[in-house]
Amino acid sequence: MKLEGKKILSFVHHEFEDLELWYPIHRLREEGAIVELAGEKANETYIGKYGVPAEADFSFGDINPAEYDALLVPGGWAPDKLRRFPEVIAIVQHMEENKKPIGQICHAGWVLISAKVLEGKKVTSTPGIRDDMENAGATWIDEPVVVDGHLVSSRRPPDLPDYMREFIKVFE
Repeated sequence: MKLEGKKILSFVHHEFEDLELWYPIHRLREEGAIVELAGEKANETYIGKYGVPAEADFSFGDINPAEYDALLVPGGWAPDKLRRFPEVIAIVQHMEENKKPIGQICHAGWVLISAKVLEGKKVTSTPGIRDDMENAGATWIDEPVVVDGHLVSSRRPPDLPDYMREFIKVFE
């Protein structure tokens, strides 16, 4: 198991894209990682766009990002909610400053835009937020997955296998 002993945080909020949250979590757990969920409220159940639930282990304010080796930001409509929390922004900025792996897919780029960490980065996302990514100073590339150092970005659910393969490689 390639990620044995690694601790990874994933954000969650209502209307996350079900596959973009759960596929990475399961894939990383298969590799031995501990993956924990942080939401607005600890122990609250959040419902995905297609009805799949996810319960937050912790609230955003409970999180000490120094205790985590990486961060995942799922897509869907949740990123538009997530980026409004100062604690979420602070966690993303901590991960960026410490060059810890950050995975973002689909609309998750909105969170990184609000954290102001995309200047000069190469990224991808759903084409719907391409302009937002470019306006934040990123170079947008239409590929299933784009890796720029510790930042791994992907477009949409069909790209999940490529996304997770590259995200796991960042730990090597």
